[in-house]
Amino acid sequence: MIWNQSYDPMNNIWLSALMAAIPILFFIVALTILKLKGHIAGILSIVVAGVIATFVYGMPVSKVIGTGLYGVLAGIWPVAAIVLAAIFLYKLTVKTGKFEIIKDSITSITPDKRIQVLLVAYCFGAFLEGAAGFGAPVAITAVILIGLGFKPLQAAGLCLVANIAGGSYGAMGIPVTTPAALTDLSPLDVAAYTSYIIPAISLVIAFLLVFLVDGFRGIKETWLATLICGGVFAGVQYITLNLIGAVLVDILAASISLIALTIFMVVREKGGYKSDLKKVAFAWLPFIILTALVILFSQVTFNNLIIKMPIPGVHNQIIKHPPIVTEETPYAAVFNLDLFSSTVTAIVLAALLTILIFRIPGKIVKESAADTVKELLFPIITICSVLAFAYICNYSGMSSTLGLAFASTQGLFPLFSPILGWIGVFLTGSVVNSGSLFAPLQSVTATQIGIEPATMVAANVIGGDMAKMISPQSVAVAAAAVGLTGRENELFKFTIKISIIFLLIVGIVNLIIY
Repeated sequence: MIWNQSYDPMNNIWLSALMAAIPILFFIVALTILKLKGHIAGILSIVVAGVIATFVYGMPVSKVIGTGLYGVLAGIWPVAAIVLAAIFLYKLTVKTGKFEIIKDSITSITPDKRIQVLLVAYCFGAFLEGAAGFGAPVAITAVILIGLGFKPLQAAGLCLVANIAGGSYGAMGIPVTTPAALTDLSPLDVAAYTSYIIPAISLVIAFLLVFLVDGFRGIKETWLATLICGGVFAGVQYITLNLIGAVLVDILAASISLIALTIFMVVREKGGYKSDLKKVAFAWLPFIILTALVILFSQVTFNNLIIKMPIPGVHNQIIKHPPIVTEETPYAAVFNLDLFSSTVTAIVLAALLTILIFRIPGKIVKESAADTVKELLFPIITICSVLAFAYICNYSGMSSTLGLAFASTQGLFPLFSPILGWIGVFLTGSVVNSGSLFAPLQSVTATQIGIEPATMVAANVIGGDMAKMISPQSVAVAAAAVGLTGRENELFKFTIKISIIFLLIVGIVNLIIY
């Protein structure tokens, strides 16, 4: 049965927007005020979203259930699968003693935790974001920080905050290229418009990370190293975005800033690098292999081998309407199981090669796998539940209602444009999906008020990036990686203030510029 989305069920766009915001507000309250565990908050949010979708938006119950199940499947693959594979690989390096060597190699560059967070969370995290994205960078860098002696909550929070630096251009730039393609805009134009704000934020993030580790004393004592790292990162970002585009920006900015910071620290110590390079390279081999495979699989897709499963009763059975789209469009709902060319595949292959190269006994492999599954059971429930409630919000039209409400602000729209991206990432956990959700609306609204469409599509990307640290999906992944199951509310509190402050700054700058 075909069902047509309705974007103003209350016959007043702001009243409708208030109703649409209820599931989001409930989830935030459940975590921050009620202090519920992540999986409980997520499950209850599914119920709240389902009730609003059914009784306010008139969405058939069968379609509510179908979209919820679609969200659960999306939570299992690839999101939860990435976390499972990444933590399994990490545990292999720990149980074989290789992680101790990795830790020593970092402390040989510097024992200073304020610099270590820049090397691992900021630089290496942005590199992984550019190559893989989808939760892998936060999961991998957070466990490395824990190995270096950071507390779990601090490690997860720092990595979520650091992810802002590269979050707009993850997985080879698809957060920019995808919405550009949807709106028939030049990807280079959209990338260039993001460069007006993101490089400056990246520089600030470097200093913020040091501040979060050691306050103003940390900034005072490490300002030159921080400036070199953040300045090089931001400079390379700006140049690359304006000359090449978004595809390689994270990898180039992260690599060059990592090299610059390492050289500076080694020269400053005047003793040279103290570790056995051959031994260190061998210990880092699992992550070197992982990086190479992730980059390879980001360029190669075996489309014929992807298992495509249309969701019965949902796929092309829900119709989207203008101005969310340019013309009436069936809403696709196809679960893609890509077993041969995904980030999950890359991590699993890296783990298998690690087992073979290090000749890890079967007993250790089984122990690592069992520990991983046991530790991540409830986090996976959290991930699946938040994706389910997000999918219900999207397919029911609630997300579009919020978008149309902000679009109605006309001359103030540049102020609210980043908020749309922020909401999109909060609901979907992905800057790419946020662009797919709101880029057409951003483009249409910009044209109506006489602004270059690429500017507001870029604002959607930037605003979405500011939400990555508080997206329920991201928080669940980070909490799972560091063993904070049931304490997602603490992590959310760590990041929510920072996210809102950056969002406000971005909105004001956007309004001033445009």
